[in-house]
Amino acid sequence: MEKIRRHDIDWLRVIAIGLLLIYHSAIGFQPWGVFIQFIQNNDFLEWIWVPMSMLNIWRIPLLFFVSGMGVYFAIQSRDWKALLLERSQRILLPYLFGMLTIVPLQILIWRNYYMQDLTYLPHPSHLWFLGNIFVYVLVCTPLFFYLQKNSGGKFQSTLDKILGNPLGLLLVTVPFIIEVKLVQPETFELYALTSHGFWIGFIAFIFGFLFIYSGKAFWKLITKWNWIFLAISVGLYFYRIQDGDFKSNDYLTVLESCCWIFSVLGLGHKYLNKPSETLTYLSKAAYPVYILHMFFLFLGSWLIFHFEIAAFSKWILVTLFTFMGSFGLYEFVIKRIWFLRPLFGLKLNRKMQELTNESNTNRLIDESLQSQ
Repeated sequence: MEKIRRHDIDWLRVIAIGLLLIYHSAIGFQPWGVFIQFIQNNDFLEWIWVPMSMLNIWRIPLLFFVSGMGVYFAIQSRDWKALLLERSQRILLPYLFGMLTIVPLQILIWRNYYMQDLTYLPHPSHLWFLGNIFVYVLVCTPLFFYLQKNSGGKFQSTLDKILGNPLGLLLVTVPFIIEVKLVQPETFELYALTSHGFWIGFIAFIFGFLFIYSGKAFWKLITKWNWIFLAISVGLYFYRIQDGDFKSNDYLTVLESCCWIFSVLGLGHKYLNKPSETLTYLSKAAYPVYILHMFFLFLGSWLIFHFEIAAFSKWILVTLFTFMGSFGLYEFVIKRIWFLRPLFGLKLNRKMQELTNESNTNRLIDESLQSQ
């Protein structure tokens, strides 16, 4: 089967992770940052939360949608055993490594800043997303391979018709509304290590797969209607923040979240579905940068928050430090040292793979000669 590459989906993953870094850097300038274990600056920039509150109801769900789409493409060239092995190497291994090494380092920085006991504490922290994705893959693999085996049937054609209709897209919001009503999260945007984050991610993951599986009608619709979805999103956003309260859990929040995602998917499909050298580089860098960014964010906050400069200048410096530190360690260390690559979700490149295979062959020959 010919391997299909959707460059727009790769771009959206990269953009979503970039926005995540900026979003996290802004938390240190909010009066509640310390309560969710961020290093908090003494002077606040509460106005930043106006644009950040526009992002926080769709940036994480978008990543779950994109992850489901990625599984669709993965199973086109893999059986279920190969899929689980590949996802164990690309997701579970970095998750466990990060939880045992990277996250404890950032916790030590936080504890040092607030003069607490320096103790080793393994924790998922921001890597909770990877743990959720791996569980979804395990649970959904039988369903996804069943759908692939029966592609071209009545279910797929019916799904294509439903998702190719604007009213059909309203049905997509129903499971998310039910989730909010049943789970009743404290706030819609509180995803990390919560049951709300798990279930909303699970629903988005399945729909992400179905959006690709269904056919072309969905993509034609959201490409044609992307500006309408964007207008609805902006209208609902301003309605949500008009009284200064950015927190909402009702069906309008779900509708706003879905419309943002439909708009972003449509605009991405229309303008970003083309290859580029920049995308090739950023696609490979995004995963390690995601794993590393909180360490550099905490380190930058620990260093820069002591400066006697304006809060906005500190935010810019911390954000730049986070990006430069994460990309710098990736570029000059992680991608160049073969045994580090798998720990950050990277494949061994061809040359490294050849060297590894040659080493394994020589080892087997030596063992064979010694046994004779």
